[in-house]
Amino acid sequence: MEKKPYYITTPIYYPSGNWHIGHCYTTVICDALARFHRMLGEEVFFLTGTDEHGQKVEREAKNRGVTPMQFIDPLIAEMKDMWKLLDISYSRFIRTTDPDHVAAVQNIYRRLYESGDIYKAEYSGWYCTPCESFWTESQLVGGKCPDCGRPVVEQKEESYFFRLSKYAPALMKLYREKPSFLQPASRINEMVNNFLKPGLQDLCVSRTTVKWGIPLPFDPDHCAYVWIDALSNYISALGYASADEGLYRKFWPADLHMVGKEIVRFHAIVWPAILMALGEPLPEQIYGHGWLLIGGEKLSKSKQNAKPELTDPYELVKRYGCDAVRYFLLREIPFGSDGEYTGERFLNRINADLANDLGNLVSRTTAMIGQYFGGILPARGEAEGTDGELIALAEGLFGRVQRAMDALNVPAALAEIFGVVSRANKYIDETVPWILAKDESKRPRLGAVLYHLAETIRICAVLLKPFLPRASARILESFSQKTDEGFESVSSFGGLKGGEETKKLPPLFPRMDIAKELAQMQKLAEADRGKKSGAEQPAAESASGGRQDALPEIGIEDFAKVQIRVGEVVACERVKKSEKLLHETVKVGDELRSVVSGIAKFYTPEEMIGKKVLLVVNLKPAKLCGVLSEGMILCAEDGAGNLVLLSPEKPIESGASVR
Repeated sequence: MEKKPYYITTPIYYPSGNWHIGHCYTTVICDALARFHRMLGEEVFFLTGTDEHGQKVEREAKNRGVTPMQFIDPLIAEMKDMWKLLDISYSRFIRTTDPDHVAAVQNIYRRLYESGDIYKAEYSGWYCTPCESFWTESQLVGGKCPDCGRPVVEQKEESYFFRLSKYAPALMKLYREKPSFLQPASRINEMVNNFLKPGLQDLCVSRTTVKWGIPLPFDPDHCAYVWIDALSNYISALGYASADEGLYRKFWPADLHMVGKEIVRFHAIVWPAILMALGEPLPEQIYGHGWLLIGGEKLSKSKQNAKPELTDPYELVKRYGCDAVRYFLLREIPFGSDGEYTGERFLNRINADLANDLGNLVSRTTAMIGQYFGGILPARGEAEGTDGELIALAEGLFGRVQRAMDALNVPAALAEIFGVVSRANKYIDETVPWILAKDESKRPRLGAVLYHLAETIRICAVLLKPFLPRASARILESFSQKTDEGFESVSSFGGLKGGEETKKLPPLFPRMDIAKELAQMQKLAEADRGKKSGAEQPAAESASGGRQDALPEIGIEDFAKVQIRVGEVVACERVKKSEKLLHETVKVGDELRSVVSGIAKFYTPEEMIGKKVLLVVNLKPAKLCGVLSEGMILCAEDGAGNLVLLSPEKPIESGASVR
């Protein structure tokens, strides 16, 4: 029987560029669910992306003297790099500036306007710029935004409104007749008691004071308000209202919208009301998870939480590995509730589960197979004693994991797997293979014990693939197993075949000295804060009180004229008529540029190929020694005249803007 397609989404994120581990939580959860459903044999569409319009972006770009697109493009590249770092396997990364999304949103507005669900009036109320949310007087908490607690401003302007109040009865009926639509159940109470019972207000859905947005097709002086723009990505990504709605007809309605609890209102009230007005099916389920807290507060670099904790995902992955970060997020936080992040909790979880339990089990088992059987897996042999208990636990593991995943209880699914890992470690102590190895007559029993351990590890490794993709692959490869098989391979005990080669695997997750690691984490966290705060300070001054560089000062408008992009050198050769010049072919996004640089004394052509460089792309083209140069590669020069290429600190796509 053909499997039903599965559609899962994260919310689309504002591209702040100030990443912390809390930003990764929702996306890592969705990635684990998407991978799990792929291994069930289902066709999966996993959507994530960025919310790029609105007042915040417009203001920030203006403050920096750049266009909104110039401001956000490098941030998008950073986000994509972060998802690569964490092995996020999305099907599409949508941007609300994508042309197909813009066209779909305009089509949605037109349909709602023509049906009478959108009308023009004057808006007067309170607006929170950071949250991009409108609030009534009664919804404010202490005169401030009820979501983020920051000040709001009173605004009046001509706007278009969506008749949200019209759909209150239908929403009440939805919650009553299909409680599974919004989970956990406590979120339904919040929506009913805080919004539906007090009475829904019609929703302001356009702005005239903000120009960075999608113009309304029936009134170009108005731009789409962020929430209809942003929420519509879930169907625009599938081709809704386009010439080809094949993906939409295949995957919609979504199986799951995973969101943080702070935006449940928009997803559980505004979004279904919009779909009702359009006459489209509603998503099967919306899940509003809790927050990742530090010091009892929502994790936020803008708040600079009191205790310096290392929360930078780049640093955490670099130091501890992608799987360690994924595991903490998936295992430590009670799903649906808030969870606490500290460096100590993070390190203890890695040591206890990944190093002591999983890593130790795999290392001991592969080492004993290598020592006692020359690295060749022995035959299964007869089961006796405690073998039956271990076999039953391993054989029934998939069913228990699937039930937990069906309930969206990812921590419980991992607890089931690591429960079997723990039992396998105990099994080693019970069967004492090192004693069996001393008696030649016990060799068949020794082989059976090691086979049972290896097969249990194989089953756990297959089931760990959605959560720890890299560690899972390493384990399976050490037992000469394919890494791309689905869950059908763990339906029964006995998938490994005797006689296959087994490689001794070094520790997957080396055990750490917690005290030393905490001290290092604190240093990294403090350095990160210093770097960020230092970036906001004036330029350094010399001992005499003047600027270190005596060059003329320029305004931000002058600097904004210089367009610098990240490029990748794909070919390089010496310029025949010069000892100083190299001729590089530089890939900038989808474009190839011919560039001549005076760096031949410092870099060979072979060294240049593959390097990421910073290129001034709007420099007037010129010919040097008869070779066209369409830009300038940036270098740093010391007092002795030595040149060093300037390159991005972290991996980033070619074509990214430098600002």
